[in-house]
Amino acid sequence: MNELSKKEQLYQLIHANPFISQQDLAADLGLSRSAVAGHIASLIRERRLLGRAYVLPAPREQRPVVCIGAANVDRKLRTIAALQAGTSNPATASEAYGGVARNIAENLARLHTPVALLTALGDDGAGRALQDHAQATGIDTRGSLALANTASGTYTAILDAEGELHVALADMALYDQLTPEFLASRAPQRAAAALTVADLNLPRDTVAALIDSARADAAGAPLVLVAVSQPKMARLPHDLHGVRLLILNRAELETLAGRPLPTEADVRAACAEVQQRGARDVIVTCGSQGVFHTRAGQLVWLAAHQVKVVDVTGAGDAFSAAVCWSLVQEQDSADLTLACRRGLALAAVTVQSASTVAPLPDAGLLDNISDTDAAHDPGHAAPLYTNA
Repeated sequence: MNELSKKEQLYQLIHANPFISQQDLAADLGLSRSAVAGHIASLIRERRLLGRAYVLPAPREQRPVVCIGAANVDRKLRTIAALQAGTSNPATASEAYGGVARNIAENLARLHTPVALLTALGDDGAGRALQDHAQATGIDTRGSLALANTASGTYTAILDAEGELHVALADMALYDQLTPEFLASRAPQRAAAALTVADLNLPRDTVAALIDSARADAAGAPLVLVAVSQPKMARLPHDLHGVRLLILNRAELETLAGRPLPTEADVRAACAEVQQRGARDVIVTCGSQGVFHTRAGQLVWLAAHQVKVVDVTGAGDAFSAAVCWSLVQEQDSADLTLACRRGLALAAVTVQSASTVAPLPDAGLLDNISDTDAAHDPGHAAPLYTNA
């Protein structure tokens, strides 16, 4: 077999897996490491490959949203009658694929957006199932970290008969392996992104490294951070310069602020403090009531859609995905009001479904929400919160 065909075989292997090592390429092709390095250098000179990790160039509309964080097996237990604490409750059980970053990625894939997921997967059946499902959905997981002798992440949610979450238990220690060094090894893939979305299941040092990278490359992919729980707010560094958008719920904002936020004025003050720390914008989700978002030094309130709730699991992730979709579609120039209205629409579809990621009833659901509609939407008055 001549050298040209060897180079083409090598190119096909890299195209199938941009993160394949030179050692594996050498073993697959029966070549020396130096010969592999020579072929790669030739392909880079020809601009068929771009640098380390061999990321291929793409026009903006084909650049993926890169989601970084958790991909779990979700277990949901839902009581048949009213939930009673301190005793056994009759319930139904189900399993689904979850994790904040993975859920956002699947929603984006269903919105026909190119998307890649950087996560950690164990070598168990759950990890293989997560990988297969992502591939079938259209999520690129080739840059994810495969961990030997490790169980994949799990999330167990306890829901009442109305579908409202009462408590959740998470086993996600494997995401501590998503270190700054891991991120550095995936820098070319991240550099090719249209938008980077990271959840706070990542270690604090990794979150800080993402923010540092976004701050250093102001012309690069905007960074969106999505909170996952009150305890993991500690993973957010103080300096948020470089963060395009922080999405969190009211309880998480209270944890970040270090005090209760019973009124709209309190929420506004807390958001202003987050912006003073460097975040460009903040969205505060309030469940079935709606959302706040920052805009030009003010706080805008949008009411949630009033629909019959089947299951709230995944609604926040659907909201975040639609916001990110809107930012990509509008090339980060749109008013957040439009993005949040799209988020509320997708969240409403999700809570009416038993699925964590709901199938879209209308492929043009979000396209049909325009910036003109957003500008003239009077919404509803923001609720007066209590500490209850």
